[in-house]
Amino acid sequence: MSNESESLAGGRARLPQGVRDLLAALAGRHLVGNALVGPVDGACLTVLDPATGRALAQAPAAGPADVQTAVAAARAAGQAWARVPARERGRLVAEGGRRIAAASPDLAPLLAAETGKAIRTECRPEIATAADILAMFGGLATELKGETLPFSPDMLALTTREPLGVVAAILPWNVPLVLMALKIGPALVAGNTVVVKASEEAPFATIEAARLLADLLPPGVLNVICGTGPACGAPLVRHPDVAKVTFTGSQAVGEAIYREAADKLIPVSLELGGKSPMLVFADADLDRAVAGAVAGMRFTRQGQSCTASSRIYVDAELHDRFVERLAAAVSNLRMGDPLEEATDIGTVINARQRAKIMDYIARGEATPGARAVRCGHLPAAPDLAAGLFVEPVLFTGLTEDSPLMRDEIFGPVACIVPFSDEDDVLEAANAGEFGLAATVWTRDLRRALRVSHALDAGYVQVNQNLTIQPNLSYGGFKKSGLGKEASLESMLEHFTRKKTIVVDMR
Repeated sequence: MSNESESLAGGRARLPQGVRDLLAALAGRHLVGNALVGPVDGACLTVLDPATGRALAQAPAAGPADVQTAVAAARAAGQAWARVPARERGRLVAEGGRRIAAASPDLAPLLAAETGKAIRTECRPEIATAADILAMFGGLATELKGETLPFSPDMLALTTREPLGVVAAILPWNVPLVLMALKIGPALVAGNTVVVKASEEAPFATIEAARLLADLLPPGVLNVICGTGPACGAPLVRHPDVAKVTFTGSQAVGEAIYREAADKLIPVSLELGGKSPMLVFADADLDRAVAGAVAGMRFTRQGQSCTASSRIYVDAELHDRFVERLAAAVSNLRMGDPLEEATDIGTVINARQRAKIMDYIARGEATPGARAVRCGHLPAAPDLAAGLFVEPVLFTGLTEDSPLMRDEIFGPVACIVPFSDEDDVLEAANAGEFGLAATVWTRDLRRALRVSHALDAGYVQVNQNLTIQPNLSYGGFKKSGLGKEASLESMLEHFTRKKTIVVDMR
């Protein structure tokens, strides 16, 4: 056995045999035209297991030729798929969701192995949510309808909804299955065909979930390629046959995609970064607010979420007790092997991301007047010594101009700030370039509504901190993105075009 083969075999050894077989079948292959195919030039990338640092498998590295093949397959399937009755398209997409849910025993360990996310707290719930999203959009198929317009008694005036064509869906690595479902669900039900660019960091569960759905669809309707942004993502966005781009990822990449799409005059939807505030007022249920902070900071995902409540403003009366209780709650979460049932927190995605997080922590600790509260313990198992684990850290004593208060760290780092005035805390919460999400914690209904209206964020919750949910319109303001996801609105406004037809009846 070659050194590379030994390394890959070692990286897969922690997986059940059935999952190892699945990973071996997916390695080095895209999904194009309902077939698993290798890249045109044979190029591959090594995907690492973040918990052990060992190689997991070879992922295909798409280049412009692979983009061309995938888009051509999608375009060839487009007209026939658009003619399939919408209700039938919805039935097939919903059935795909059920198949993905049924495959959770294999998909969940595969997702845990490539992302480092804990199988119990993160991976199984993600698969269930992705399936629910596909079921929801499948059920909305009959809402793809137009209107009759009272233009003139002598004329029949009406509107129709038509698919756009080939949709490019570009995914990140943090919640790839949920985000894929948010994009392909409405796109497919609306009659479009899709080329997904999976993250090169964690492509395998994405390809397998798409394959389960694509097996129900005509060849070419749903395709998945994997590669880097410059070699794969950029050619996909620029391709002349791509009629729509939907992207979730960083602000910088989203802005670049927006510029490319503007040159082509095609629509885009962008879900970008966030630095979400959490406002805890003096009358809040403290225990409930602490639990909401644990969930809202996505600590079980190592804080790798654009909606993470990383700026927590707490009424000065509650501040010290809140910090103490939050530190205790986070410290009770068990960090360990993502594949073990007892694990609450896994790893971050790669060494580059870990280094970025650790740099922010070091800068915070070096700030005069700041206090860092480290929570929990790194795993002691020898086989996890090289894993990309990061202890959650709570900071107090930082000012609003601190990089930790302004920047999206995408790690388990939360800043807790006391306040005493509602107007002042709203001004602080609304500062900055992001406006994705926010939460409000109070028992006063008038305050809850007043503050919710005043917050400059696209997704505001009161006394809860849920992740993306089916049928709750989701999307940000300012530089957090463009457009909405997870709702009927997203399907109609972002994946169809409206045509007006006027017939002279005289």
